[in-house]
Parts: sequence; structure tokens; C-alpha cells
Amino acid sequence: MVRLPGAGDISRRDVLRALTAVGAGVVVGAANHGYLYERHRLGVTRETLGVSGLSSGLHGLRVGFLTDLHRSHTVSHDMAMAAVTALMQERPDIIMLGGDYVTWGNRQFVEPAAEALGQLSAPHGIFAVLGNHDDDRDMPAALAARGITVLRDARTRVTINGDTLDIAGIRYWTRKVVDIARVLKGVGPDYILLAHTPSRLAEAAQLAVPLMLSGHTHGGQIVLPGIGAVAAREFPIIAGSGRKEGTAAFVSRGVGTVYVPVRLNCPPEVALLTLQPFAPLT
Repeated sequence: MVRLPGAGDISRRDVLRALTAVGAGVVVGAANHGYLYERHRLGVTRETLGVSGLSSGLHGLRVGFLTDLHRSHTVSHDMAMAAVTALMQERPDIIMLGGDYVTWGNRQFVEPAAEALGQLSAPHGIFAVLGNHDDDRDMPAALAARGITVLRDARTRVTINGDTLDIAGIRYWTRKVVDIARVLKGVGPDYILLAHTPSRLAEAAQLAVPLMLSGHTHGGQIVLPGIGAVAAREFPIIAGSGRKEGTAAFVSRGVGTVYVPVRLNCPPEVALLTLQPFAPLT
């Protein structure tokens, strides 16, 4: 039987057009999901970190970590307060803030960001560094006015259960080993390095830093199935915990968004990190 062309025929162009339409629909649907739902799906990540040489008085120390708030027109007061409330419900012993409290240094949101973060409290204090989106005057002043210690290439010390814990914080642009070593000069055996970007992991490992906490990556913010976090591949750790030599590190996905108000396969988080001595595998 001779088959005549007609409505039953599907050309290659028709197939490609259909696939394109389906692909566009998937992209639009995913973007809508990431905008309307996933970027609001804040979770608490609870993880135990093994820290080299941790003194006995610091075993079980519960460190709250919140970073990359990015308070802006698209990251609302309610979103910021949801993160603060979630972290406070964990009752951390000490709190670390990892920077990028606003977006593009927008001073309109400096006070709102600080107002939300000012609701945090912990028995052993709150310590912060600045991110690449934060200005060097208004943001640290607003945080300091709420009792938050801002570390700009500086360190401080607290005593917990009879053991001292040094907390050092570096600026985003502090990159050279010699400059980081200058900040760490005089630290005791137990200390935490706050570095907004995990790109400082190699330098931290070279300096035998026991623990480094970072943000900046947003976990990639948009993580594509089978492809991963395209926007964050340059970092040694995109999200979660890892080690380089004797240095433990944790990188948070953060709370807010930047560039586009969408998260995909990468929900926002605050973290509760419980410190224990590192036990290498034998």
C-alpha cells in the first residue's frame, strides 16, 4: 500500500519543535518551582565535624552557622526571620555568620539585615565576617550595634569549659598565605577560621587550620540533574563538609539568592555543627 503524505506524518522538524517546546516548558516549570517554592524551603543542616586536636572542653560544642542572607527586594524580612528563628530553635552554644548580608552593597537593606540578625543570641557570642557584597562601613557598624563581633582580618578569643577557642575572620580579599598567617598569629591550639569563600581552603590547609567555615557558593543555587552546580565548579567544596589534609571545612548553601531569585535542587539552609575530635580512619 502506498502511504500518502497527510496528517499522520511527523517530520523531523515537527519532532525538534515538539522537543524544544517540552524543554522550554520544563525550564519554565523548574524556574517557577525554584522561585515560588524551593527558595523558601529553608532547612536546618545538622552535622558532626571532626576537628583535629580538639580540646576536651570543646567536645560537643554546637556551632550555629548562618551565611549569605542577601537581604534585598527578593529576600524579604520574613525569609530572614525564618532563618533566624530556625537557628535559634537549635539552641547553639556559639554562632558564626559568614557574610553577604545584603546584595551589591545595597545600603537600603543594611539596617533590615542587621535588625533580623540582631535577634540571634548564644551563650558564647556571635561572630561575623563580611562578604564581597557587604560594604566596609555601614554593614559592620550595624552588626556591631547589635552586639555582633565583626572580624576583619582580626581574631578574638572565648573560654568554654575551661578551654580557649580563638575565632579568626578574614576579609574576602585577603588571599595570600602570609596575610592569613598574620591574622592567625598567636592563636591557641583550638581555633576556627571564618572565610567568606571556600577558595581559601588551600591556604587554610597549608597553615594547618583545624576548622574553616565558609559560604559564598550558595551551593551552586541552581543544580541541574546530571550536570550539577555549573556556577560553582571552581570551588574546592561547593556545599557541605570536606577535608583537605588536617583542615576540616564546612560550606553552607546559605539563605538568600543572587542574580536570579531562584533555587533549584539546592534549598536554603542554616547549619548546626557539632564539634568532635577528628578520628582518622585506620
